[in-house]
Amino acid sequence: MKKNTDYSLYLCTDEDLMSTQTVEECVELAVRGGCTVIQLREKKLTTREFYHTAQNVLKITRKYNVPLIINDRADIAMAVGADGVHVGQKDLPANVVRKMLGPDKIIGVSCATPEEAVKAAADSADYLGAGAVFPTGTKSDTRPVTRDTLIKITGSVSIPVVAIGGVNRLTAPGLRGTGIKGLAVVSAVAAQPDISAAAAEMLKIYKNL
Repeated sequence: MKKNTDYSLYLCTDEDLMSTQTVEECVELAVRGGCTVIQLREKKLTTREFYHTAQNVLKITRKYNVPLIINDRADIAMAVGADGVHVGQKDLPANVVRKMLGPDKIIGVSCATPEEAVKAAADSADYLGAGAVFPTGTKSDTRPVTRDTLIKITGSVSIPVVAIGGVNRLTAPGLRGTGIKGLAVVSAVAAQPDISAAAAEMLKIYKNL
């Protein structure tokens, strides 16, 4: 799965934003609609709650052959056998996570500059999440990434770069020509009344970039 990972539509979960009652329901509807990667990002759960939720979500992503990435928590990823981990600039370095998880797992790193991108790639990251490419209310500690910076980031590395931050059906077309390999979304899919339809629409937009 790692070598052939399709990053086209990458959903980050957020229990506070989703239109469903459970994370599991949100994820299933999202992958039915076309989400190609799921990142479990639930900051408010206890470690035990996160573990059990990850177990449940992994059953769903396995059914649809979609990779499950765990945000920050390499220990949770290892405990449930998830497909990988995504880390930020304040988390464990990618090369350390690689030693923990081994060569076959997917490791993603958040970046906002070409220098961070090059460092992450050198540290054996498999993909990058670059952002925030647009203003976003989902996270309060984001750093803005201009279109020019995004182009420099994608041009500085050979690994896939996914654009994140304020990406929705209205803003995504502005990413045409930047060299990205996918759209990372939260509320553009998870918060919509029809999650599957929203995912299908966002996937179509990406394919037309």
